[in-house]
Amino acid sequence: MVISFLPSNPVIFTNDIILAVSTQGSTSSTASRQIARSAGVVMVALVISQVVGLVAKSVIGATFGTGLESEAFFAANRFAEILFNLVAGGALASAFIPTFTGLIAQENRKEAWQLVAAIANLVTLVLTAISILSAIFAPQIVKTILAPGFSATSPEKEALTVALLRLQLPSSTIFGLSGLVMGILNVHQHFLLPALAPAMYQLGLILGALALSPYVGIYGLGWGVVLGAGLHLLVQAPAFFRLPGRSYQFTLGLKNPDVREVARLMAPRLLGVAVVQLNFLLNTVLASFLPEGSLTGINLAFPLMMMPQAAIAQSVAIAALPTFSAQVARGKLGEMRASLAATLRGVLLLAIPASAGLILLRYPLVSFIYERRAFTAESTLLVAWPLLWYAAGLIGHCVVEIVSRAFYALHDTRTPVTVGVVAMSLNLGLSLFFTWLFARVGWAPHGGLALANSLATFLECIALLVLMRRRLDGLEGKSIWQVLWKAGLATLGMGIVVAVWLGLTNGNGSSGLITLVGAGCGALVYGGLILLLGVSEARLVWKAVWRRVLTR
Repeated sequence: MVISFLPSNPVIFTNDIILAVSTQGSTSSTASRQIARSAGVVMVALVISQVVGLVAKSVIGATFGTGLESEAFFAANRFAEILFNLVAGGALASAFIPTFTGLIAQENRKEAWQLVAAIANLVTLVLTAISILSAIFAPQIVKTILAPGFSATSPEKEALTVALLRLQLPSSTIFGLSGLVMGILNVHQHFLLPALAPAMYQLGLILGALALSPYVGIYGLGWGVVLGAGLHLLVQAPAFFRLPGRSYQFTLGLKNPDVREVARLMAPRLLGVAVVQLNFLLNTVLASFLPEGSLTGINLAFPLMMMPQAAIAQSVAIAALPTFSAQVARGKLGEMRASLAATLRGVLLLAIPASAGLILLRYPLVSFIYERRAFTAESTLLVAWPLLWYAAGLIGHCVVEIVSRAFYALHDTRTPVTVGVVAMSLNLGLSLFFTWLFARVGWAPHGGLALANSLATFLECIALLVLMRRRLDGLEGKSIWQVLWKAGLATLGMGIVVAVWLGLTNGNGSSGLITLVGAGCGALVYGGLILLLGVSEARLVWKAVWRRVLTR
């Protein structure tokens, strides 16, 4: 609950969990504290990016509502994001960073920057060529791949999607170079500016909606995408140009063994990313056949679930990975097992109440963030409905984030990618089934897309836990089950208090006040019950926070 609605608190709370976890698995308290500090920096930046992202979505919702223009924008924006993620997103980063790091560690800076030049040139060439072809064949892409339902329901929406798609395509090349710069800076231990880059992209959207849209309508938001991509790159420029040994040459490096190594490492990750993007594309395709507002509804609901996921799991995973890797390198799998179990316990303590909080407070939360001007009470219902089903999958998303990093520490990328491919393939079938089932029983069918995502992620979570348990000869299951039932009991108490509060207000009054009071009361009840139930991790966090208060 506190994670979802009070993003300033998790920075303290989760840092102390990381410190407690790392201390159990590391022989060096100095290294553990460094991990906690690094996690704090990343977490602050992630939370800032998530908050700015919510502001951007709120501005977009207020400006364009959930009608034709916003539907066309989100459909077009999906294609540009797919291009970036396939060519220069996580797949490239996971392949480029290990290779570049190895060259830097061996003091082969000349070869390292030759690799950078070759990859930058290849990324620019490939993305530019794909963008040109996509602009030429934009009508066919929209009609047959991206949103075939638009041609049947609204030719005007289809034409607008084509125009917005062409407008946004240059952002893919800019994002490709920015993603490469982000990886280079992370290798050089620069984390803050790269972590803030997503917030700058969201700022571009805000400027497009507020400054440009009054003059050119929804096209202003399209220009905001290109502007945001530029800001995403420019914010990292000061740190990049201070790096030592920089050099550039025009080369594609097709015979360079380091370039080939990046390509080899990228292949399995590319498959995993492609399947994930295929699922996002499927959601767009299916939503294009559903009643107007469905596509916008899932696009505005998903970020509300991802905000606590980023604060709870992503920052902890980034901080825990070096510790896991060091324990594997020393052959201390017992220590890694203890660290992983402790990390999972801490994440579950936060994810379970956050999931319940999102479910209970979804209506006032959506109203508080989005409902103004063009975003009506009906629009709130369109977003709150899929949020219910997305929030149910928050726990699975958080656990997958942690356990996947543990596999990476064991130098095993194949297992999480394989499990992810199977889970996301299952999601394709589940999406078709649940949209049909929801429509059959008279429910808004776009909620079925969210439920399919949550169920597939939960099954992925279970599979990864079972496989990791076999790899590590156990996961201290008894202690995890203890945290599960205690957190569940405390969440039940929290839920009763929040439900009573919602019953008393009965939707009357400020949605912001209803959300914040409900979140605050729920957090206090949950925290108190967790302490009364004797959860050791909660006591460690309480003592650490209390020490900080006393030392200030």
